[in-house]
Amino acid sequence: MTSGEAVRLRIEELCRENEITVNKLATMSGITQSTLNNIISGRNRSTTIGTIQKICDGLGITIQEFFESDLFYHLEQELR
Repeated sequence: MTSGEAVRLRIEELCRENEITVNKLATMSGITQSTLNNIISGRNRSTTIGTIQKICDGLGITIQEFFESDLFYHLEQELR
């Protein structure tokens, strides 16, 4: 799994846990719905740490909590 895929899956997981839609998360995080939709759809595969921080702020979690997921433990090497 790539880091972009892991970020996408983690966002989806957090939305399910918080019982919110992706669009609601965008509003809560102060990022555009198109930005978040591009991450979720896979069109954006290199989400910035700034965007992840905004998502965390919107959810009331830390960056550390965002990355504390098995999704990030065995990422593929992205340089080939």
